[in-house]
Amino acid sequence: MLELIVRGGKLVTPEGVRQADLGISGGQIVRVAPEVAEPARQEINASGLHVFPGLVDVHVHFNEPGQAHWEGIASGSAALAAGGGTAFFDMPLNSLPCTLDGPSFDQKLSAMQAHSHTDFALWGGLTPNNLQHMPDLAERGVIGFKAFMCNSGLPQFPACDDATLYVGMRLAAQLGLPVAVHAESEALTAYLAQQKRQQGQTTWRDYLDSRPVYTELEAIQRALLFARETGCRLHIVHISSGAGVVMAAEARAKGVDVSLETCPHYLAFTAEDLERLGALGKCAPPFRSELQRTLLWVQVLQGQVDIIGSDHSPSPPEMKQGHDFFSLWGGIAGVQSTLGVLLSEGWRQRGLALERLAALLAANPAKRFGLAQKGRLAEGYDADFALVDLGQTYTLRQEDLFYRHPISPYLGRTFVGVVQETWLRGQRVYAGGKIEKPRGVRLLKGTIPFGTEP
Repeated sequence: MLELIVRGGKLVTPEGVRQADLGISGGQIVRVAPEVAEPARQEINASGLHVFPGLVDVHVHFNEPGQAHWEGIASGSAALAAGGGTAFFDMPLNSLPCTLDGPSFDQKLSAMQAHSHTDFALWGGLTPNNLQHMPDLAERGVIGFKAFMCNSGLPQFPACDDATLYVGMRLAAQLGLPVAVHAESEALTAYLAQQKRQQGQTTWRDYLDSRPVYTELEAIQRALLFARETGCRLHIVHISSGAGVVMAAEARAKGVDVSLETCPHYLAFTAEDLERLGALGKCAPPFRSELQRTLLWVQVLQGQVDIIGSDHSPSPPEMKQGHDFFSLWGGIAGVQSTLGVLLSEGWRQRGLALERLAALLAANPAKRFGLAQKGRLAEGYDADFALVDLGQTYTLRQEDLFYRHPISPYLGRTFVGVVQETWLRGQRVYAGGKIEKPRGVRLLKGTIPFGTEP
């Protein structure tokens, strides 16, 4: 007897959308058929709903241990589940201690196992201070290493100089793990910011002027060169510009093993939105012009972007208050709205196919990082899925948010597609506006070579 049957839903698969039943046992999908005839202990009527694979968000900052007052694993993973997500990759910084060695990994793993509502993976750090600890982090099970090419904003997580990044990439290649880079030029952004502040120019426009597109392109170019020379598997996080995607895609066409990530906020907002949003919209790289946003969407629609991650990076509200825009904490609170942005801005407004949307949010992240049982609605895969009503719209309100601090640049925005339920390995973790704790969550490790193309 099966444990669960999901009946009559429209399954979103890489091959297209088709109506079929899912049969689930032992936390896995064991039957996919127009009609599953076997009996089951429980059945769900998904008629009229689309069944999406659970989102795999490769880029979040939940800030625990040490800074759970910024977000916390419980509230962050609850928000992910409410948005249709079933797995996340937590970045190594913003928590204290940062994940830079074996003991700090163990601390974060313990916190995750105690508080997460979904499965998870952990990034390790790559900084000038912890190259010697990278093998230990790899042995413990990090999904890869994260490096900053500019100031991270945290003294505990310094930026990599060129030598450190090169040596770190070479070591990561030997360990068989990827390196993710925040690609902005420290030399250029620091110089431009200093010039502005010395002249007393500290508005949101001045902040934008201190981080122009070319500061991103310069860093992307260096990272691609180092990846080619070292054989490192490279992942470029939160590319904010269409020009950045074009540069990286051209390198990939010439043989560099690189995957390209952008974020919902770069697809939903432009630089002019900062006048209205203020610090709620501050991030690095910053929002770009309408032209760059359009070019970025073109690259998404043409299939050059591989992955969309939220880069959820919240903070207490008081850290976003003040008159000097440079000194305000930057970071977007958005993990709950990723699917809504892609359905509204992509599927509804620009004709992004649902199967392509599911690939960006689930199949590609799982395949690229070697999560062999995640990301697809197919036999042998984990029963991770979200039931979504594409016939409904909703306007995001503070009371809808599961974040520790109910603030977000998406508040007041109307989205297409209501997540009715989210299931993790055959266990319901979200339904009707309420979160349920699953029996056991898992640390995800790559089980196939990272170099597999999305």
